[in-house]
Amino acid sequence: MSTAPKEGTILSRVEQRGIEPVPEDQRNGSPGQLFWVWFAANISILGIPLGATLIAQGLNLWQAVLATTIGAFGSFALVGIISIAGKRGGAPTLTLSRAIFGVRGNAGPTLVALLSRLGWETVNTMTGAFALLSLIAIIFGTSADAKRSPFLTFVCIAVFVALTVVVSAAGHAFILTVQKWATWIFGALTLLVAIYLATTVDWSSFIGNAPGSASAFLIGVGTIAAGTGIGWVNSGADMARYQKTSVKSGSLILTAAAGAGIPLVVVIGLGSVLTAGNSTIASAADPVAAVRSALPAWVSIPYLIAAFAGLLMSNNLSVYSAGLTTITLGIRIPRVYAVVVDVVVTTCGALYFTLGSDGFYGPFVTFISLLAVPLSTWAGIFLSDMIFRKRYDSDGLLNLQADSPYWYWHGINLPAIVSWLVGIVVGFLFVTAQVSKNEVWFSGPLAGSFLGRNGLAWLVSLLLGGILYAILHLLSKDSVAVRSSSND
Repeated sequence: MSTAPKEGTILSRVEQRGIEPVPEDQRNGSPGQLFWVWFAANISILGIPLGATLIAQGLNLWQAVLATTIGAFGSFALVGIISIAGKRGGAPTLTLSRAIFGVRGNAGPTLVALLSRLGWETVNTMTGAFALLSLIAIIFGTSADAKRSPFLTFVCIAVFVALTVVVSAAGHAFILTVQKWATWIFGALTLLVAIYLATTVDWSSFIGNAPGSASAFLIGVGTIAAGTGIGWVNSGADMARYQKTSVKSGSLILTAAAGAGIPLVVVIGLGSVLTAGNSTIASAADPVAAVRSALPAWVSIPYLIAAFAGLLMSNNLSVYSAGLTTITLGIRIPRVYAVVVDVVVTTCGALYFTLGSDGFYGPFVTFISLLAVPLSTWAGIFLSDMIFRKRYDSDGLLNLQADSPYWYWHGINLPAIVSWLVGIVVGFLFVTAQVSKNEVWFSGPLAGSFLGRNGLAWLVSLLLGGILYAILHLLSKDSVAVRSSSND
């Protein structure tokens, strides 16, 4: 019987496991490890535009902080709950999803999950390049404008991508170690910037601002949830699959919620403070440069280093998950090669948007709002299934043939697929895809309702998907039981 190698020995090796479930005797993880993973992945400069969005929606600072706390802690609690499935089944999230949707039916949710990961990685890479470009501009006096320095921009993107590949390709154990040290080092730099702002910002200019409406507050909570935990919800089990089976489920929920929630409240709060004191940040095409211009050089340098590193830590985890998702989709390549394919796609996307796009906030918020609907619907179904399912068939998760226990009807579990599609269609009825004040991609017929106005389409999708799946699942079980008894 094989035993799990010690963590220290894994650091010099590349993880060879793909989506195969981890044997119980090789699961030696603890919830504390996941705390550092989620903390480091969320010390990201992308919290700045989210904070700016809250202020732009009319919230005052205290409302923005409260909305961030509810949205971030709450949405990552869902990530923690899905991590429990990773502990039970020892497999990546989307691989476990085969048990719910069927080995063929799972292709739809897996493809959406992959698009989500690719989108976030493109934004991470693009913004990471902005941070490095700004850092070089301060040190060497070069232009921080990406379009004026296309070659330097390409180099910055290449550096970010290369560092991502090194960590993501190495695998699980290396990520655990890197994320833990990154939390301490770059968390301290972020704290330095926070302390500077707290002691120098003119609080009197905005601290007493009138509160925004209840509707704006609800929209703010939804925006934060969609832009934080909902975006990670389909990666919950990817790291938790190495957790000991004896780990308490509550510990996984707490470490995900606190590990991600604490840095998100700090970083998004920074974005809210900066925007409240400088309204031009909310409309900047390059959020990194906009924040840098609001800080003195001695604060800008640690800020940019922390920004670059935070984006890198987030990207490491995202690319790792995307590699597993790519394999789950049916592309039969080693995990390391899946990582390379993933970063090639995101590099091309980053180059296009960095050198050819004029806006940032509008497309960014619209992107996360649109993807929140299918992701939330999937999450509702997955969470609902966890009520009925306590174990997963390890061999069945990898068997794509008709004799798989997860073959169902032609490889599709109809209750899950029907619930997912209905949840998506109904969810989009409440969505307005608005990139800017004058540019609206589409608006659902119920977008003007209370739920639509308050940005709650993702919640409608989550609840509808989960409830409908539970009903259809129970009805299908009853139907099978009736047929069985009549045959007897």
